[in-house]
Amino acid sequence: MRGRLRGLPRPNWRIRTRLAALHAVLFVACGGVLLLVQYLAVNRILGDHSSVVTSAPASAATEAVPAQPLLPSYPADGPTAAATTQAVALARFVDFKSVVLDALVGQSLITLGVLTVVAAALGWWTAGRSLARLHTVTAAARHISERNLDDRLALVGPSDEIKELGDTFDAMLGRLDRAFAANRRFAANASHELRTPLAVQRTALEIPLAQGRVPDDLKPSVERALRATARSERLVGSLLLLAKGRQGPESYQDVDLADLTAEAIDTYHAQAAAAGIVLTRDLGPAPTSGDPVLLEHVAANLIQNAVRHNRPEPGPEGRGLMRVTTAATPGRGAELRVANSGAVIAAADVEALFEPFHRGDAARLAGSGDTTGSGLGLSIVRAVVDSHGGTVEAEARGEGGLVVVVRLPGAADD
Repeated sequence: MRGRLRGLPRPNWRIRTRLAALHAVLFVACGGVLLLVQYLAVNRILGDHSSVVTSAPASAATEAVPAQPLLPSYPADGPTAAATTQAVALARFVDFKSVVLDALVGQSLITLGVLTVVAAALGWWTAGRSLARLHTVTAAARHISERNLDDRLALVGPSDEIKELGDTFDAMLGRLDRAFAANRRFAANASHELRTPLAVQRTALEIPLAQGRVPDDLKPSVERALRATARSERLVGSLLLLAKGRQGPESYQDVDLADLTAEAIDTYHAQAAAAGIVLTRDLGPAPTSGDPVLLEHVAANLIQNAVRHNRPEPGPEGRGLMRVTTAATPGRGAELRVANSGAVIAAADVEALFEPFHRGDAARLAGSGDTTGSGLGLSIVRAVVDSHGGTVEAEARGEGGLVVVVRLPGAADD
């Protein structure tokens, strides 16, 4: 039986509604018990005192007899008349008792119904007052992110379970704030500790190579070491950028996503032209707010990926395509859309492209001629966009390639 009850759908009521309903149900249960006890008590009291009414004096009882006798076959005087009068009084008492009990039950039920409504309203009101501070905790949980971990609830009121929850939430925010601060310090220290040795190593290889002091048989090895050092520097820079992107901007500035995208296009325009890619742009105003450096990396990584993983479209011309647009969408903020031709990507594999170090399959890289990518481009894009309160979506083109759409809150939304 219990298993069947567990399978039944439960009403999706809010806590305040459930508490008000619980108040009403408990009041009805207690009122029903009180009504039953009152009914039994009145019934017993009337029964215990029935002799007071039924044993009235004969003269009084005789006066109570109607002018027309109930039993005409008996005389109206003597022992028989007294018995008849007592029987009439008992019958009238039974009727009186029934009327009293019926009236008691009826009026009590009406009163119980009215008071049940009052109890439900009072339960709704008291539940609202009790849950008001809980709404404060919920609103803070929705608002607080890594950008404002220094905010605190600081609930006031009695030291009850809700205040304990608020204090626990404040303590958790303090721990998160310290953890994020330590992470930022680690990123800053790692930037110095990792980049400096790589720069020294690259310089130590470049100087003798430029001065011609490297034997011919060692030049290939030195050049490979230089390329490996350059890849390591790019990887370290990408990892640090990914960490910074996840931490979010330290300050917000009003920027136009169209201007940042135009700079990124200018940076990779020569590379796209060398690869025979037909690049079209439609850069409408797209105001937003955030860290300009991080948002510039978003545009640059998307343009770089669109060039690096491009592929000629099938057809007589056989040229790669890339289209970049920016716009301000009403109600949705600033939007950046980058579409490019390329290898055919399965729809189920699109989401995996945002995972760190995911470079795609060999088909996607074919024809790019550039295997220096670290597989962090789209991961950095998602980390930065998420930290700015935006969204990023990707969709595979049926003819091959990818369409990536970045949406950020408008400048007036913050």
